[in-house]
Amino acid sequence: MSRVKTMDNDTPTMPGLKDSVCVVTGAGGGLGRAIALALAGSGARIAMLDRSPAAAEATLAAIRQTGADGAVFACDVSDPASIESAAEACRTQFGPCRVLVNNAALLRPGALETLSPAEWNAVLAVNLTGYFLCAQAFARQMRPIGGGSIVHVASVAGTHAQAFSGAYSVSKAGIVMLSRQIALEWGSQGIRSNVVSPGLVLTPMSQSFYADPELKRRREAAVPQVRIGRPEDIADAVLFLASDRAAYVNGEEITVDGGFTRGLMSLIPRPGHAPGEAAAD
Repeated sequence: MSRVKTMDNDTPTMPGLKDSVCVVTGAGGGLGRAIALALAGSGARIAMLDRSPAAAEATLAAIRQTGADGAVFACDVSDPASIESAAEACRTQFGPCRVLVNNAALLRPGALETLSPAEWNAVLAVNLTGYFLCAQAFARQMRPIGGGSIVHVASVAGTHAQAFSGAYSVSKAGIVMLSRQIALEWGSQGIRSNVVSPGLVLTPMSQSFYADPELKRRREAAVPQVRIGRPEDIADAVLFLASDRAAYVNGEEITVDGGFTRGLMSLIPRPGHAPGEAAAD
């Protein structure tokens, strides 16, 4: 990504976002907070949707410290009525949405053998149906202003199945296809739809995975760049897709994983090399 003008904290700013209304779901979480701050750094007005408004208020406080404008709206993305109410509240306070970032997500680990329909449906309701319903609601605001950009946060788990993760991998795979279908159906209306798929990223939700130094080291070793991703790494990709820099990018998926998912061949044992170590074929 070509960085243009930067803020004092080296946050890249992107053209076409100044004074635009950008909606971020799950804005109280680690990724949502970084995404909201990145968009605010380009002069956007940020509408933060979260089922836990108190968590999003901390994001709002950080945004206001930069001099940007924003507001928090309580929203459960698994509830169609809640989405419609939040969408109308956003439009009333800020005007029509130009950018939607579908980011809210739920993880309920479990083996498929024993996973209950309720647990399955709960994850799909947030991670997939919620994305669809938010896209519907906010696209209705984009069409009268000539279009906009929808960015869906998925995961490398959508293309590389994660065992014992319940419906999580299935939901993330569905996001990619949902985005492609939106791109095909709504592209002529000026609405672009793209996906950012993070790899291993250190967030408050994943922090417990890195409490053990040895486990953290092993995870880092699985990434060619030998580090775990930061929320800002994901936010930079979202910022690009939301902006006019990506005006001709539609129906695509950007994987942000430091090369992690390209390491399949490195798992094959070879003479003189431990699994994970580089070896020429």
